[in-house]
Amino acid sequence: MNPTGRFGSRAKAYAAFRPSYPPEAIDAVLAGLGEPHVLTIADVGAGTGISSRLFADRGVRVTAIEPNATMRENAEPHPRVTWQDGTAEHTGLESASVDAVVACQAAHWFVMPDAFREFRRVARRRAAMLQYERHEGDPFTAAYGEVVRSYATDDTETLRRRALEAFSAFPDARLTRAEHASYQTLDLDGLLGRAASSSYLPSSGPDAERLNADLRTLFERFERDGSVRLATVTYVLVVDW
Repeated sequence: MNPTGRFGSRAKAYAAFRPSYPPEAIDAVLAGLGEPHVLTIADVGAGTGISSRLFADRGVRVTAIEPNATMRENAEPHPRVTWQDGTAEHTGLESASVDAVVACQAAHWFVMPDAFREFRRVARRRAAMLQYERHEGDPFTAAYGEVVRSYATDDTETLRRRALEAFSAFPDARLTRAEHASYQTLDLDGLLGRAASSSYLPSSGPDAERLNADLRTLFERFERDGSVRLATVTYVLVVDW
């Protein structure tokens, strides 16, 4: 499936159940750029605007670039976020029109060489990639990962690893890298919704029913006071020129 369309049926779950990003990750992207209220950022592959709103809350003016209309429609409005149809390879922005470009949990869908050229064209100073992954040193998170891998319908997780490697080799730029741990606390509906937001897990039919049954069993095994905690590590890659 064309990656620009694969989240259309999952937009509501994405908006409701995907985690936020730790404040330290946002700090790392903005570090050294100056006062946030004078900055402009393009958030490419912005989805339903989870990351866009975090930057906007700091005072940054954000252009959220998202090719999927349903994802844009499910975004919560923010006065400093402007939405625009576009892709990482063709943002539709003017050259040198923003201070920085960010890609948050989206870079694995990009055609990297073309995206790199576009980022250099539209951003005056910086590009950054934020990507969270499960921290499977945590027992519940490891068990959740086993369930996810047993039902995965494609190689999205491999694509994510490759995206981190590719961005680390951003041409003709200085790389800064950081990692920040966090947790997402989920009740049963939240756990089922978190899985439903993943485009590489079944969303209907017998496989989806078995997936949800396994997740309910997992929840019953690990829940404390009605919730579980999914451990994540957010990787922050920042390149400057």
